[in-house]
Amino acid sequence: MSAARSGTSSRGASGPGTAPAKSNALMWIQGLLCGGLVAMLPPTALLLGVLLGPALLGLFLDPQPGKPVARSVLLCTLAACVKPVRLLWAAGHSMAASMALATDADIIGTAWAAAAAGWLLAELTPVAVRVVLEAMSLRQAARLRAVRAALAEEWGLGGGDQPPTPPS
Repeated sequence: MSAARSGTSSRGASGPGTAPAKSNALMWIQGLLCGGLVAMLPPTALLLGVLLGPALLGLFLDPQPGKPVARSVLLCTLAACVKPVRLLWAAGHSMAASMALATDADIIGTAWAAAAAGWLLAELTPVAVRVVLEAMSLRQAARLRAVRAALAEEWGLGGGDQPPTPPS
């Protein structure tokens, strides 16, 4: 019996059934890469684990689709992690150097402050855009009211804010 006759439809490659499979494959690949990082480069994994703590927490706690807040926190924190990772590699990439960097209050404070800045950026950007758009629309409305009043006065229609009175 074919799929059309049995009342069920077969899903194509672009059907809704492919999204979870793609998501699961991506999660599997990310887990494989993280496991490889821990196995091959434990000092780097330790340092990044400490510095990226708020970003990893944000990935688990952000309920929005696409995780926009977590991505912002992650990007800002990754930017702050470049220098410590370079210092680690310049110091010989040892576990002792990694522990020294991971316990340095300045390095942790910088990375976690960058995470906080990413969170603040993600939370305040929509508000700032909304305020700017509202101000622009109010300015445009005031300009249009002034043009309407000038046209009403030029055409002799009376006050610019009242509608014209019908002739009797």
